[in-house]
Amino acid sequence: MIREMKPLSLAETEHIVKENKGKEELGSYFKKFVVLKLKDALELRKELEALGNHKIKQEYVVKIIDLLPEDASDVHKIFIDVGLDENEVKQILDIVSKYK
Repeated sequence: MIREMKPLSLAETEHIVKENKGKEELGSYFKKFVVLKLKDALELRKELEALGNHKIKQEYVVKIIDLLPEDASDVHKIFIDVGLDENEVKQILDIVSKYK
């Protein structure tokens, strides 16, 4: 049964799978690809949402959390269909840099 449709980062997904006693074989996948601990992922999400930028949709927030872009080029790869100015990119990178 679907309760809610909401984009989740890998860290959030890992937590839900473990909480619901999910498949054991997913553990190796999460070990390989999850970059942040759940607490840090939630804090990063909160900071990105606090920017109040309507261009930064939930789908992009999740990709930022999962990929932790290192430079403007990486950010632009996430925001393929949205044009961000230099200041917006800098704000995102400044926030992400706290979590590396």
